[in-house]
This record gives sequence, structure tokens and C-alpha cells, in this order.
Amino acid sequence: MESSTIFTLTNPALFPPKPYIITRSPSLGLWKQQRTSPLNIHLHCHKMYVPGFGEASPESKAASNLHNFFTFVAVRIVSAQLESYNPEAYKELMEFLDTHSLNDGDKFCASLMRESSTHKSLALRILEVRSAYCQNDFEWDNLKRLAIKMVSDSNTGLMRDYVLETIHDDS
Repeated sequence: MESSTIFTLTNPALFPPKPYIITRSPSLGLWKQQRTSPLNIHLHCHKMYVPGFGEASPESKAASNLHNFFTFVAVRIVSAQLESYNPEAYKELMEFLDTHSLNDGDKFCASLMRESSTHKSLALRILEVRSAYCQNDFEWDNLKRLAIKMVSDSNTGLMRDYVLETIHDDS
């Protein structure tokens, strides 16, 4: 079995240094050195580079949006529960929703906690439901399948429409 290490030798020349791949065969105890082009280094990574996200990855941005969405879902679940067994608390939650945005789930819950003792218990219930929904009830595999299908269907539809438009323009 071979192990590989990539490193760059320092070179004070005007041109960027060329990287080397050093491989070692543990069974033979031998080291061999092989020069690679910079293009080959980029081929070792199988993921696309996505510019413009700063410190966060696209997955991190999606996770943040899902985090806020889980708060929205938890508020819907709690409000539906309250509507049937505690109409007063339901009314208070609805009034709070009228004056506070759910765009930032943590900010919403923090504001709800600080409103009153009744609101604090509502906020704690929302946090509990949000966590339980995320961990136990959200269908992560279904999300991936649906996202892939939506992108594929959308791409196919857009390409088909474009081809149909260009065929009709030519005739």
C-alpha cells in the first residue's frame, strides 16, 4: 500500500515553485519522488470550488437557512398544538408573531423568551420542538432526493424550452 504526501519546495525564482509528490511504499521502505504540474494538484479534489461565500461554504449557508426554517416549522407545530388545548397561549403567540419576524429563528426565540414568563415557556417549547423535529422527524434523505430531482427537472425543462424556441425561430 502506498501513501502520498504533497508539498512544495521553496524556490526563490520568479516562477512559482513546482510541487512534488513523495510516495512511500511501506513494504519496501522506499521513497520515490515525482514532479507534478499544478494542474494535477487540483485534480485531486473532487469538489467544485464555489467563489463568493467568504468564510462559509454553500452547505453552511444552506444549514443556516434550514436552521431558521426549523424554527418556522416548530412555531407552526406549537401553534397548532396550542390552538386546540390552550387558546390563550395560542392568541399570545399569534400576537407576538404579528410584531416579530421569523426570518432569524434565534432572534425570534430570544425575543420571545424575554417578553414574559408565559412567552418564555412558549419559547422553550419551540426550542424543544425545533430540536426534536431536526433530529428525529426531518427526512434528510428525502431532502437530498427532492433537491436533486428539482434541479434535474428544472434543467431539463429549461433546455427543452430553449431548444424549442430556437427551432421555431429558425423555421
